Amino acid sequence: MAERADIHVPEPQRPLHAPPPTAAPKAPPARPAPPTPPTPRPAAPAPVSAPKATTDGVILTRASSLPMSAIAWLWQHWLACGKVHLLAGAPGQGKTTIALAMGATVSIGGRWPDGSRCAVGNVLMWSGEDDPGDTLAPRLKAMGADMDRVYFVTGARVDGEAVSFDPARDLAQLASAVVALGDVRLIVVDPIVSAVTGDSHKNTEVRRALQPLVDLAAQIGAAVVGITHLSKGTSGKDPTERVTGSIAFTAIVRVVLLAAKVTDDNGKDRRVLVRSKSNIGPDDGGFVYHLEQGEAAPGIPASMVTWGEALEGSARALLAEADADTPADTSDEIAKREGIDDVLIRFIGHDTVPGDQVKAKLKAEGFTDKQIRNARERVGVVVKRSGFGKEIASYWKLPDSVQLPEADAHSCPPAPFVPIDAHSQSWARMGTNGKKGHEWSEPDGADGPAGEVI
Repeated sequence: MAERADIHVPEPQRPLHAPPPTAAPKAPPARPAPPTPPTPRPAAPAPVSAPKATTDGVILTRASSLPMSAIAWLWQHWLACGKVHLLAGAPGQGKTTIALAMGATVSIGGRWPDGSRCAVGNVLMWSGEDDPGDTLAPRLKAMGADMDRVYFVTGARVDGEAVSFDPARDLAQLASAVVALGDVRLIVVDPIVSAVTGDSHKNTEVRRALQPLVDLAAQIGAAVVGITHLSKGTSGKDPTERVTGSIAFTAIVRVVLLAAKVTDDNGKDRRVLVRSKSNIGPDDGGFVYHLEQGEAAPGIPASMVTWGEALEGSARALLAEADADTPADTSDEIAKREGIDDVLIRFIGHDTVPGDQVKAKLKAEGFTDKQIRNARERVGVVVKRSGFGKEIASYWKLPDSVQLPEADAHSCPPAPFVPIDAHSQSWARMGTNGKKGHEWSEPDGADGPAGEVI
């Protein structure tokens, strides 16, 4: 292989007067990188401070620390101390007069329809429908109330100005007045719907509005009775559901009482007060009552209540009779009615007979309680009651207007009618000195008041 010869290439010659070659411009020096910030240290935790003192919060009470107690009753199983009650009925049934009769009884420490004694105390009444001067006070007076123990709520003061009392606004002031007065055992609010500022058909608004009234009753230990109406077109429904407005009215109260009227075959009124609801005692039974005209003073007439026999049965059963239309008499019904009247008259005769004996006799003849009751009212039987509580008894006597031949008179040997507690006049009246029906002179030895009390 031939060897490669090195070839020398001479550098080009620069002209003698040519300037020296220009050097390439230098790049500007690079800016220094910004310094890396130091890594921040984690912040120290804030010191924990004690929670701020506050009055807000939830109160918890251990069950074992609560003292247990029984329900305190103003009227056993009918009016409870520290609770709210509802008294409902259709217009014209005497709801306000019944409440006034209750107030009259409390004011004098009288006796309830079942004969039990009431503790005496003060009474507060507010009515948005009746005038105290010409309506309410005369009724109280006619029923024997102690007028010094009854107080009407006639107004309130707001910012120093006298205004009309508004239960929805002035319950706090009422509570203060009640505490200052002391010994208040009964408060009547008529109508109770006035305590509701919102829609009385809305459950939540009714409950919120009535809670101050519930608190007031519990605070002072008084029985509160609110008066209201029944809704129209509700016959046959559950009695409690017939109350006007939201179901909250009957849910928030502890006892619901209903007043209704029965019309017998002769068109005579027979009114009943029944217990429709109670979650603190029995929720059935009732009493017959009558609305009568008395006098508060000469020339001042006034309505009053007299009380009759105790009734057994549920409110639905008792009011179903009140709601039922009276059918036209057929010849068979007329004959049966005349038959029961004749049996009743002949069995009682000239005697004073225990009511239980009369009922047993007529039931044995195939007659019902309603037929017996109607016959008693048609004949005008005078009914007296004696005793108290479970010992109460009724005695029946024919009025003087019924003529019974001596030969036809049936004589049975019941004990003579003598009141069990004659000196305390334990008659079936509540805050009334009025009479009902026919005159009847008491048997020898009885020193109670004359006149029928039903």
